[in-house]
Amino acid sequence: MLDRTTMSETRSAGPAWSWMLFVAIAVAGLFYVKWLPYWDRAFTAAADHSIGPSILMGKAARAPAASWAAAQAYALAYGKAIWKAMVLGLLLGSGVQALLPASWVSRWLGGTRFGSAVAGGLLAVPGMMCTCCAAPMVVGLRRQHASAGGAVAFWLGNTVLNPATLIFMGFVLGWRWTALRLFLGVLMVFGLGYLTNRLTSASEAAAAEATVTARVAEPQGAPFRRWLLILGRMTLQLVPEYIVLVLLLGAGRAWLFPAIGPQIGDSVQWIVAFAVVGALFVIPTAGEVPIIQAMLSLGIGAGPVGALLMTLPPISLPSVAMVWGALPPRILALVAGSVVLFGVAGGALAVAIGL
Repeated sequence: MLDRTTMSETRSAGPAWSWMLFVAIAVAGLFYVKWLPYWDRAFTAAADHSIGPSILMGKAARAPAASWAAAQAYALAYGKAIWKAMVLGLLLGSGVQALLPASWVSRWLGGTRFGSAVAGGLLAVPGMMCTCCAAPMVVGLRRQHASAGGAVAFWLGNTVLNPATLIFMGFVLGWRWTALRLFLGVLMVFGLGYLTNRLTSASEAAAAEATVTARVAEPQGAPFRRWLLILGRMTLQLVPEYIVLVLLLGAGRAWLFPAIGPQIGDSVQWIVAFAVVGALFVIPTAGEVPIIQAMLSLGIGAGPVGALLMTLPPISLPSVAMVWGALPPRILALVAGSVVLFGVAGGALAVAIGL
């Protein structure tokens, strides 16, 4: 039963159907886009020890030369893999702002202690979005005054704690790779979430709380119309730059990954280089699994592969551009630098334990 405070918050945010509609879209959308397809894909991974070819280079030994054709081919393959999830991400990212009470988001994700980072990371687990498809939700949560740490934990948790990807990884690459990813992933998601909150100044926290209080007191009205307006604005703001960056990265695959083979050993230089490249490049959900499988089959060292394991999924150049403005530049720099460091740690541990 709702208490008086909760009922008051619901009334101030609009009719009860608005948040019920949001929950229905989230559950139905995730079931259609993520849960059901990944259930079937898990059986394929178990039977075939593969979930398909590498989106980076297909069945070839290297990425295609930089060209407009390479850009188009990658963008089309990538778009085919993620367009449904991107539509869902935009619907939910705008729906958070129009259909959910700001006080609800602030209560669960607005604090600057460890609790909001834990809530953000756990909320991400059933989402299983790629980094770019989770970005609209990060923007929406921040505009409803989720803490920076809660938003960062949600953003990273969608990819590195994705249970489907962990299962695919176990069947395709081996369960020791899954254990490595899970161990470092938990540290990354909750550690960076907590660190981000610790770096939030008292003035920033007070300003966010005051804004939430003011928004709760305002009559919202017409949530469906507001949702459509926010959806249109987010789409126009986020999608064009996203498409351009995906095209550029697709064209530049040969520059980012100029050589794949036994010559890529376990030296520190290669581990660091692959950690940086992995943080820049963009892939669909679980795309790192066939990429790593293909690289291992071509004889690349475990160190660079371990770096990609931790840096390919959580962030990319397009996803950072999408959340730019929702998170302070210093926080984005912290996240990007820390992800690269986790990639270096992943590479070093992969070598140390003999993967």
